[in-house]
Amino acid sequence: MTRSIDMTDFVSGLIYAFAALFVILDPLLSVPIFAEMTKGQSSREIHKQAFIAVAVAGALMYIFLVFNTAIFKILGLTLSTFQIAGGILLLLLGMQMALGWDIAKSKDQTPTAAGVVIGTPILCGPGTITTVMLLSEDYGLLIPFIAITLCLVATWIILYFSAGIQKLLGPVVTDIMGKVLGMFVAAIAIKIIFSGIIGTLGLPITI
Repeated sequence: MTRSIDMTDFVSGLIYAFAALFVILDPLLSVPIFAEMTKGQSSREIHKQAFIAVAVAGALMYIFLVFNTAIFKILGLTLSTFQIAGGILLLLLGMQMALGWDIAKSKDQTPTAAGVVIGTPILCGPGTITTVMLLSEDYGLLIPFIAITLCLVATWIILYFSAGIQKLLGPVVTDIMGKVLGMFVAAIAIKIIFSGIIGTLGLPITI
């Protein structure tokens, strides 16, 4: 009976962690940006840039997953204060996505730089880092590690087929999906800010 409950908690935690990370990574939002930055490149080069973008984002996410506590100690921060600051930044990102504000990008990137720019800050920005650290606080390392890996695989597939996805969905549908996901990001941000405030008051922290 106990094993069944533990497995249920594990699965529900994994689903939540995956959903939270996928929404914040928002690879579909990166599709039009990635397609524009790799326009005119060969399929082989586009696939290479997709791998670079995912590798950069993944490296940062795994680093903050494993060493988040050490980073806090070095900088003299607490999780609660980081929640509030990160939540505010995430809220701004969600508003940016939902309202259609321009995301920093450049059309004059070299092929290698294109993948790096997509990897960070577009995929792995402050919001993603904050979420990874908070998930590790609540679930330990295993669940967030699996969730990150699944999100990276899904993101790689989406970027790998970015040209076809954009052509299939069309710019209007892609834009609408980005705005809807932006609202979810804003909602998650508010919850993170609230958790930070609760934690600052000395109450249990949850996300």
